[in-house]
Amino acid sequence: MTPDVLTGGMAHPLDSMSIAGLGVVSGYGWGRESLWQGLMGGKPAARLYPGYGPGRDEHAWVGRIPNGGDPAHGTGLFGRAVHAAATEAIVDARARGWRQAGRTVGLVHAFTLGDVADWRDFYVLDDGHRRSRDYLRMLPSTPISVVMQEFGFHGPAMNVSAACSSGNVGLLTAKMWRDAGLVDDVLCITTDLSATPEMLEHFVGLGAAVADADPFTACRPFQADTLGFTMAEASVAMLLTDAVELPYARVLGGAMTNDAFHVVSMDPTHAQIIACVERALTNAGIDAGDVAYFNAHGTGTRQCDAAERDVVTTVFDDRPAITALKPLTGHCQGACAAIEVATIALSYERGIAASAPIVAPAHPRLLNGPTPMIDGPTLKLSMGMGGNNAAVVLDKF
Repeated sequence: MTPDVLTGGMAHPLDSMSIAGLGVVSGYGWGRESLWQGLMGGKPAARLYPGYGPGRDEHAWVGRIPNGGDPAHGTGLFGRAVHAAATEAIVDARARGWRQAGRTVGLVHAFTLGDVADWRDFYVLDDGHRRSRDYLRMLPSTPISVVMQEFGFHGPAMNVSAACSSGNVGLLTAKMWRDAGLVDDVLCITTDLSATPEMLEHFVGLGAAVADADPFTACRPFQADTLGFTMAEASVAMLLTDAVELPYARVLGGAMTNDAFHVVSMDPTHAQIIACVERALTNAGIDAGDVAYFNAHGTGTRQCDAAERDVVTTVFDDRPAITALKPLTGHCQGACAAIEVATIALSYERGIAASAPIVAPAHPRLLNGPTPMIDGPTLKLSMGMGGNNAAVVLDKF
């Protein structure tokens, strides 16, 4: 590598961005090990919570983040989760040999609606009146500003949002920054804590979420009798760099498209979803036949199932193994791609491909629970409302 005149750091090859640190807060608990143990145990993160339904007098299956974190980083869980995930990823990267000195570090935060619960309380409980310092905690710029200050990062910092594909979009934004020479390293955080009664009510009304059935009954991607997804929450952080010898995985490339068809429904031709996958493979410099794993968006909705079955057949000729995680993690909305990329990274490190157990007649390539990992790249597809499609390609370092 040679010195880069723009950043003062080092120029790097375009395919060198790797995941060197991971931090996770999920329905399984605080920390990436809680996620991994939950996935390996094969038990969904969701449980029954009261206070849901139109009358707020029903229980619902939801994968909510349990209480925790440092109150210094927010009275609510959103700011605490952002900070906890970021800190865990940075500490993890440092333990793997990453050194910040002399490097320009940026921060991408991918999210959808921000601190939903706190904004609701701001309007409903406080009538819009609050101390200015408490109001500032709710602004999307505040959590990332706190992280930048604490760790002394001076690269660009911004929020990005692309509905349920936000996690992949955050990763690709980070890669674009590095490819352009704007940064040496990027901390990519993705957060969604929106599994509130108000939000779940409308996703149920749209026919996408299922609140009154356990996750294995409701969410069966690539299986018979699937009904929809179980709503969940997560905050996930990844330290992306080329400056460690043994990262979890490499980010080879990716692509983004938009259906430009409908605000909720997918284009039934699946043309732009297929194009997104094909462009991601081209950007990563690999062929469809090279892909060992297809990590599905896998919401368990009928539209999603039809689209991804089409992708697997049309692009991959039904060759790769299929992994699906949302029956276990729940659908973490804007953070769903990020928690699944983190799982892929852990899978490469630990030699076990994580996937939910099969509970109904399934696609023949769908993995039935944790399975020994084989060599080869993984394509991770995500699809969000508004026609937002994003795919990333990862491989073992």
